[in-house]
Amino acid sequence: MTRLWVRRAIWGVTLAATLGGGALLAQEEMRTSRLQARLLAGYAKDMTYTLGEGPNPAARHPTQGPYNERMGYVGLPGYLRSLTSDMYAVEMQAHLSPTLDQFMAAGGFPIYHEKTRAGLTLLDRNGTALFSARYPERVFAKFEDVPPLVAATLLFIENRELLNTDEPRRNPAVEWDRFAGAVAMLPVQWVKPGQRSPGGSTLATQIEKYRHSPDGQTSGATEKLRQMISASTRAYLDGEDTGAHRRRILIDYLNSTPLTGRPGFGEVNGLGDGLWAWFGTDLAMAEKVLSEEPADARALQLKALAYKQVLSLLLAQRRPSYYLIQDRQALERLADSHLRVLHGAGVIDTALRDAALGLTLKFREDPPQAQTANFVEQKAPNAIRARLLSMLGVSSLYQLDRIDLTAESTLDAPAQQRVVEVLAKLGDPAFAAQMGLTGERLLDTKGSDLSKIIYSVTLYERGPDANYLRVQADNLDQPLDINEGAKLDLGSTAKLRTLATYLEIVAELHTRYAHLPKDFLADVEEEASDNLTRWAANWLATSSNRGLGAMLDAAMERRYSANPGEAFFTGGGLHSFVNFNPRDNGSILTVTESLRNSVNLPFIRMMRDVVQFYLSEGGDDSTDILHNPDHPARQAYLARFADKEGSDFLNRFYNSYRKHTPDAMLNMLAARSRPMPHRLSVIFRTVRPQAGVKEFGAFLRARLPDAKLDDGDIASLYGKYGPGKFPLNDLGYLARVHPLELWLVSYLQKRPDAKRQEVLEASVQERQESYRWLFKKGQSAQNTRIRIGLEEEAFQRITEQWRKLGYPFETLVPSFATAIGSSADRPAALAELVGIIQNDGVRQPTVRVRKLHFAAGTPYEAVVGLGELRGQRVMKAEVAATLRKALMDVAQNGTAKRVWGSFKDSSGAVIPIGGKTGTGDHRLDRYGPGGHLIESRAVNRTATFAFYIGDRFFGTMTAFVHGPEADNYRFTSALPAQLLKSIAPALQPLIDPGLTKTADTGKPQTGL
Repeated sequence: MTRLWVRRAIWGVTLAATLGGGALLAQEEMRTSRLQARLLAGYAKDMTYTLGEGPNPAARHPTQGPYNERMGYVGLPGYLRSLTSDMYAVEMQAHLSPTLDQFMAAGGFPIYHEKTRAGLTLLDRNGTALFSARYPERVFAKFEDVPPLVAATLLFIENRELLNTDEPRRNPAVEWDRFAGAVAMLPVQWVKPGQRSPGGSTLATQIEKYRHSPDGQTSGATEKLRQMISASTRAYLDGEDTGAHRRRILIDYLNSTPLTGRPGFGEVNGLGDGLWAWFGTDLAMAEKVLSEEPADARALQLKALAYKQVLSLLLAQRRPSYYLIQDRQALERLADSHLRVLHGAGVIDTALRDAALGLTLKFREDPPQAQTANFVEQKAPNAIRARLLSMLGVSSLYQLDRIDLTAESTLDAPAQQRVVEVLAKLGDPAFAAQMGLTGERLLDTKGSDLSKIIYSVTLYERGPDANYLRVQADNLDQPLDINEGAKLDLGSTAKLRTLATYLEIVAELHTRYAHLPKDFLADVEEEASDNLTRWAANWLATSSNRGLGAMLDAAMERRYSANPGEAFFTGGGLHSFVNFNPRDNGSILTVTESLRNSVNLPFIRMMRDVVQFYLSEGGDDSTDILHNPDHPARQAYLARFADKEGSDFLNRFYNSYRKHTPDAMLNMLAARSRPMPHRLSVIFRTVRPQAGVKEFGAFLRARLPDAKLDDGDIASLYGKYGPGKFPLNDLGYLARVHPLELWLVSYLQKRPDAKRQEVLEASVQERQESYRWLFKKGQSAQNTRIRIGLEEEAFQRITEQWRKLGYPFETLVPSFATAIGSSADRPAALAELVGIIQNDGVRQPTVRVRKLHFAAGTPYEAVVGLGELRGQRVMKAEVAATLRKALMDVAQNGTAKRVWGSFKDSSGAVIPIGGKTGTGDHRLDRYGPGGHLIESRAVNRTATFAFYIGDRFFGTMTAFVHGPEADNYRFTSALPAQLLKSIAPALQPLIDPGLTKTADTGKPQTGL
């Protein structure tokens, strides 16, 4: 920094004139700043920046300074890296002029017109503001709004010459008498680095300090000079006349001076936010009373109160945390002393002084309440803000909202608003009836509270390279977004995922076998161990048209029984399932018919076929494993079962015993077994093997007061059940507790604070030992466990296939019940699946933010837009076409037929719709002895319709009730289907291809 040309130009000229005998010249320069103005105005004129195409590898960004951190300028390089590593590219970025680049390279703060306030702005696809945050929130809009009394007080305290009009070229960064005092402190700085240097700061240099210096502090003389040089150069950015800039300095200082932070409010900057945060005073009110002459005693009191609050904040800026938090009495004394001084200097009159001295500062006890957010109206903007957090790698909305950023979202604000208005009124029974939402399988306006139902709507538009979010709304007045943030039982919508997997298997079988001659296909059919391979080989051998489309059509005509009488071994045991409509029970239905009417049992059997197919795909024949007792894979499956189930038991036991003392653990375990001498002996001798016979006897007698155990009995039991006498599995049997529970309590006696992972790592051998009985059991008992392992492996394969199509969770429940919804889902993920089907099997990126404009009007400016977008084929086009046709059949003839005809194009023709409905009734069931159901408690009720409209739009409609109150509702997936029909007029202007702006250009067009 000492090499800066500007430093040599200003301070060198002055010093040379003084030392060379030109004292009068130096004095004149100090008074007029004429030479500085000429030199610095010319220098600052060359400090420019332009916005150039593409990224700028030579871009400079600050690395410190509270202002730069708050505005996001320090974090901007990281934001750009995060965005460009995803789907975005830098379209434009600021390029510095050589002069500005050299100045910043030498350590100078960037010279430009800095913003006092900024924050996040979210726009919709048409540029309409959806959300805007500005910090500080309460500011003086212009210089004329500052009450003259406030300006005069600030100048008297901090910078008395700032607004003097005698010399228009005056350098506001230096008051020479103060600077001389600072220079006199230089020797002290050299001897004691970090020593405070009072007297040298003007408002201009203070602004530089708290905005750009590390931690907003002056660490020494060099940092002070950097502040002064930057402030001096900035003063002449608009030419030699600094009058306008000096007025800007005063208002910038008032609007941005740091006043520490307050829990519940955050960082406090500026007089306006300071008055509100610390005293609860509105800036507009303070402006008014401080600008007027008081008409009566009450008005004088109000003016005195506002003035003392303003004065205290101006003084607190010197040590804000100390004065505003630690020692408010010190601030009171400091303000009172300044009131007297200000009166003596003629800044305030006697009446105001006396009235203010008679008042005591009263800080608001609780932080000001943030404005209550309407989560219903702000659901979509909040979803975009949450997405920006992950896109930028920002840790909190607090930080995000303060970044100098304008983000253009893909939302359509008019459609969003129309949908929000409808959803907000659905709690009114009359309005719900008007919208056609009441009746059988819909809403009961007499028997349930309609305000408890949460409705959610998500709509995307398919563009050439991406899917664009157009509407995301719900009527939940909470931050949670049930579209993307909840795990819900969406019922029969899982049949769509099951059907997609089934058809993908058929397509795979077509690839494998369609080219084979008939005699080869006969061999394939004979050797196949699963139904789908046998059917495929037979169909290919007998069909005249072996095309994939024809084979998929035939697969949709395969028949499955809807009989609920069969029990299925799945999910670890025997399970039975029912159909929603009992009239389907005796049917044998095609796949098309089963999907059309959403019949459960055909999809249970379809999932069984899918599982069998993946079992046959394994390295070993599952049939051989189950029927050959000497098959080497059997032991591996049994060991894996023992490890998994043993881990499950240990986790459950660990939850019960952790956080208890060793004595309490022993007592808890003893209480779980019947009080019999041999059982309690096993427990004590296993848990505390080092304890003596005396302690053992006390333990037994305390729990068996009627047993009349003599010392001989005690000694006999003590020896019989001592350590090493029985294996762990036998000890569990003797004590009638799970052997792993016995082991865990023993382990925790010496390690009561052991973590869960430590316990699992220490129990590997014990888990196998506790299931030794299984390894000795007959083939039937073993096969039961092996089947569980085989099924889990098959579901791992199914999970991979589902996740490829957008399934949002890491695992599926390994049960045929997954086909009808037991593995849960998310509405947004279902919408993505429909988008893949609509897009011929190509999974496109989902875009919510099209463009991000950082730091507009600054040397850090950058514009980021979408880069090259590439879809990924995850489904064969023929499979997607088959699924589209099946979903359209559901909307035309099946469970969603009420929606058909809801949308029409500009010519009046019906826009085709397809979709899948699903109803989830999530309950917790508790069973008693003999498997009898003794309690069934509702957790939530959900109804969903995942749909596409035409060839461009797709989404989901969901109705949801959470908690035990769900028992009061009987609506089915007919409700969201009807909801789509009901809000069709709200969506029609967006859907109509004759009126809608396209996803990629934003211009009216008849189609994509």
